[in-house]
Amino acid sequence: MDSLGLLSELVALDTVSGEAAPQRRAMDSIVSLVLSRAPQAKVESDLTGNHPWALITNEAAPSAARLLFACHVDTVPVGTVSDWEFDPYAAQVDGELFLGRGTSDMKAGLVAATAAVVDAFERGVPVALLLTSDEEIGSLGAVRSADAVANLEVGAVIVPEATGNRINLGHRGALWLEVSVKGKAAHGSTPQRGTNAVLKLLDVVDRARRELPLSSDAFLGAETWNLGLVGGGSAPNIVPDNARAVIDHRTVGDGADLLAWWRAQPEVDSVETSIHLGGVRTDASDPWLATLPIPVATEPVSYFTDASVLAAAAPGAPVVIWGPGTPSLMHAANESVKVSELNDAIAAYGAVAAAWPTVD
Repeated sequence: MDSLGLLSELVALDTVSGEAAPQRRAMDSIVSLVLSRAPQAKVESDLTGNHPWALITNEAAPSAARLLFACHVDTVPVGTVSDWEFDPYAAQVDGELFLGRGTSDMKAGLVAATAAVVDAFERGVPVALLLTSDEEIGSLGAVRSADAVANLEVGAVIVPEATGNRINLGHRGALWLEVSVKGKAAHGSTPQRGTNAVLKLLDVVDRARRELPLSSDAFLGAETWNLGLVGGGSAPNIVPDNARAVIDHRTVGDGADLLAWWRAQPEVDSVETSIHLGGVRTDASDPWLATLPIPVATEPVSYFTDASVLAAAAPGAPVVIWGPGTPSLMHAANESVKVSELNDAIAAYGAVAAAWPTVD
């Protein structure tokens, strides 16, 4: 398989989260490639919805557990183009680096997983390749594919996110909350006649810095919160009658205490949840981990992945986050991936798939 050619094709596509059509095109490219090499492969999908997904499998004995590779095709936006030293969608090689948006997060991982799956299909190894959309905005495609994954006999899951080809066993969950506050409008010259919703929101945020009930976990680490978006008011000379903030929590529990805290604040009128994903922990003593060609890291990754959905859809299966790419370049300008890391991932995934038992 021409891995660099496939990566070029994928990176040239602007598959930003929330835009279904280009994400479908990326999935179509992968599906077509797999079927050209393994015509008997089966494809279950929803490529017409707003959050498309596709699950590619092969014939296997009913008792055979599958090795599942799970890859999202979406990327975050480019951001300020002038911050880039090259065209984000040129999909070009510069020395040891392949340049472009999505190279590390996670199109190089997708290419490596596709290569491993194609090879495994040709060998008759029971594997599966899941393609998801809109991971960056809440694993929305993975959520819609969960029933299909749950119907598989899954023995282990590899999520090829950028880890520098290190094997990680989990990550914190994510709880994104939209906190809304109401006020009373008045003329800006007589603010005493109104109630400033923005100032009310600032009071809540300031209190959160001191009182928010953040927990910690021996493996996952400490919970965090980030005030990601703030908005309110309509004009400088009007007392704002509304304000809102979007809070990004990274959680180690179910987030119930955090949600309850925001809802209990007297200034807050409503709290809506936009993302609620659980944390992921794979037991380091799982025997499959000892068969992997790379030592397992002792710390989790800092970001969330589709593993939150997949761990629930395939309970009991070990889930690892493991792929080519540099975590610090994810969501950053001048994103790239080392070509050597891509090649190493292709070889490692291929070895793991080749060693996978054909019958459980």
